[in-house]
Amino acid sequence: MAAVDVPAPAATNGGACCHDAKGPGYATPLEAMEKGPREKLIYVTCVYNGTGINKPDFLATVDLDPSSPTYSQLMPWRSISETPFLDPAFVAVSVKWRWSGRVYVVDTATDPRAPALHKVVQAEDIAEKTGLGFPHTSHCLASGDIMISCLGDKEGNAAGNGFLLLDSEFNVKGRWEKPGHSPLFGYDYWYQPRHKTMISSTWGAPAAFRTGFNLQHVQDGLYGRHLHVYDWPGGELKQTLDLGDTGLLPLEVRFLHDPSKDTGYVGCALTSNMVRFFKTSDGSWSHELAISVKPLKVRNWILPEMPGLITDFVLSLDDRYLYLVNWLHGDIRQYNIEDPAKPVLAGQVWVGGLLQKGSDVVYVNDDGQEEQYNVPQVKGHRLRGGPQMIQLSLDGKRLYVTNSLFSRWDEQFYGDDLVKKGSHMLQIDVDTEKGGLAINPDFFVDFGTEPDGPALAHEMRYPGGDCTSDIWI
Repeated sequence: MAAVDVPAPAATNGGACCHDAKGPGYATPLEAMEKGPREKLIYVTCVYNGTGINKPDFLATVDLDPSSPTYSQLMPWRSISETPFLDPAFVAVSVKWRWSGRVYVVDTATDPRAPALHKVVQAEDIAEKTGLGFPHTSHCLASGDIMISCLGDKEGNAAGNGFLLLDSEFNVKGRWEKPGHSPLFGYDYWYQPRHKTMISSTWGAPAAFRTGFNLQHVQDGLYGRHLHVYDWPGGELKQTLDLGDTGLLPLEVRFLHDPSKDTGYVGCALTSNMVRFFKTSDGSWSHELAISVKPLKVRNWILPEMPGLITDFVLSLDDRYLYLVNWLHGDIRQYNIEDPAKPVLAGQVWVGGLLQKGSDVVYVNDDGQEEQYNVPQVKGHRLRGGPQMIQLSLDGKRLYVTNSLFSRWDEQFYGDDLVKKGSHMLQIDVDTEKGGLAINPDFFVDFGTEPDGPALAHEMRYPGGDCTSDIWI
């Protein structure tokens, strides 16, 4: 499923929004950071598919206003699809999966506290006109079109992937990339107009990952290790960067917010590395290892070593800090990236994971001793799963986190503790001066108490734009 906000994020494309909507129109990322209002609402994609509950997936509205009587609670209104979407991910415009293959357009402008379904773009229409399936990441373009990366064809074959274009009325317009210029695999993308470049990442074949993770599939070439560099907005594939064994399963990709910068990062999940990409003096693109999260020696687990599994990251609007999550280890990290080539760890906090005290799994330190991490309860609740999706406030002082990756993978790695008890959402307080992260003890959103049963929470978006969807020109 792809869910698309109407209007699109306020600052996307330097203030030019999709569908002729008029947002605040911040001229620069720093202006958005300094003048943007504190967030009062956030939308969260929630899924039942894979949980054993036969109910529609939904888009939840969460109250983030500390002065509100319903602070840290799910609002009674929610947008519901006629059938389960998929495992969510809704992008600035928005997206993600069970994969019904539909795109859901959600009106958040008429009443932000009660978003309403505006339009559904049917999977059959997309497949018939483009051959694409499994929609994922979406961004608004300066033209008013909406572009959505698709991970395969309707059957889940990676060879059919590419980029879907919707017009400003959310009608299927066609494919964005030139014929014969589809990537090897699909997943996320980000574009930097001043450098006339778009870079996309490569998770893997839907036919492989939707059944659960199998290490043999990596060896069989069903998962990615490349970045694809496209001419923007022309859609010509100009270069393919092979990240090698340090870059297995590259997922989220982001340029720095400053539109003049020619560098960014991609999080490589399986190898738990942050790889920096950059333009060279001859105009081509290259890459280097920027951050490495070492695997831990463990006992009582499926493998002798456990990767961190970096599944998401976000950059502050001033491009000063990078935040990443390790879904299996259970920690969130803050890095100072004032020198993008040399990130420095500035903060770290544990908010779950397989290695917390009380778990069957232990890690073995350098002295051969078994250890586990201390993970505090929040408002009397034990923290389930691991940190998976994150969203940062415009001012950079609050980080929100949910814990569901993909329902089949949730079940495989965390079992009933997550799938049957449901997700939660936390707020992490950020020290933007000296660096540092701390769990807010007063904020806990429990998706395990939903009327239809425990739900899995995934992607998060603000009504007016955020750090993971807005692109400046």
